Amino acid sequence: MALGEKAILRASQWCYRGVWGIVTKWFHVPDEPPHIQGADDARVRSFRPSEGYLRYLKLFFWIGLAAMDIVLTIAWIVVLVAFPLVGIIIAPLAWAIIVLPDIVAYIAIHLRYDTTWYVLSDRSMRIRRGIWTIHETTITYENIQNVSVKQGPVQRYFGIADVLVETAGGGAAIGGEAGTIVGHFGLLEGIANADEVRSLILAKWGESRSAGVGDDFAESHFSGKAHDAQRLVAAGQWNTDQVLLLESIRDLAVRLANMPSSA
Repeated sequence: MALGEKAILRASQWCYRGVWGIVTKWFHVPDEPPHIQGADDARVRSFRPSEGYLRYLKLFFWIGLAAMDIVLTIAWIVVLVAFPLVGIIIAPLAWAIIVLPDIVAYIAIHLRYDTTWYVLSDRSMRIRRGIWTIHETTITYENIQNVSVKQGPVQRYFGIADVLVETAGGGAAIGGEAGTIVGHFGLLEGIANADEVRSLILAKWGESRSAGVGDDFAESHFSGKAHDAQRLVAAGQWNTDQVLLLESIRDLAVRLANMPSSA
């Protein structure tokens, strides 16, 4: 990289960080990953989208920028040719309309990237993003129904993919801002190691399901505390059919354990 390019890069980074500092101060935007209360810090994994996701956003930014700026520039040139005096007078305003939104949009892309966080703890996962409005949603692993990886051709070029987490009661469409949950979906965008993240979520889902069945069922049945089973039903953790099924499994296990061996 040439010396001039390095100087431009350092200047742009300094300018951006200055803008970022102002924005975080004005809008109280947290620049650290969200903390999940009660989580085991040793098992918490916090990460942002891949840098490929930032390049992915910039590609569509430049495409939209080129289309819009060409239209606005042509419109100003038409006015300048048809009415030269008017074109000269409105030139500063025209170029401000063309250039300023581009600068704001470019900074917004970086801010969107920097404020996006994905946190995986031992009991739940959290998705956060946003500047003006901060969207922060927590999904407990027990409620997860399906985890899938989605990747389009442009995402494949940048080496990224989306991890889609479907929770209990799913069926709603995905929409709204990226990184939020709409209906019963959670979306982790721009992940470089999407398969690894999917496997990690599924592993934590399996651990939570095993721990939930083992702890709650043992407490309510094998300890002989029937009222705890009713408490679980009332709390919505189990329904009546599930409790009856577990009781049947328990009774069958007891009968099998008490059966005399056929020596």
